[in-house]
Amino acid sequence: MREDASRMAEDTWESLLTAISDPYRRQLLVALLDHNPQDDADLDPLDVVAETERESTVLESELVHNHLPKLDAMEIIRWDRDSGEISTGPEWDEVAPILELIHDHREDLPDGWL
Repeated sequence: MREDASRMAEDTWESLLTAISDPYRRQLLVALLDHNPQDDADLDPLDVVAETERESTVLESELVHNHLPKLDAMEIIRWDRDSGEISTGPEWDEVAPILELIHDHREDLPDGWL
């Protein structure tokens, strides 16, 4: 029984690290702390992510084909492909405490981290 709990905690930690391993996903997740549910332009993924050297069409493609589906599959967010609506998912509470720490200490993080 203890081994199962330990494995579950390890899986949760691995999922969290995967979710926040990319700066675009970090930015989206931190933005969701204050904007849930998203039903307007306030949380358009292209508006949330920091200005980048990548062309917006490339970034949009990465978000639509990689980052949003990954977070949705992990159930951290719910993403409606048709409407573009993004909201927190059933696993949100597992990552929210770490996201709050990131948000609260964003000035202490290295440039480009968030």
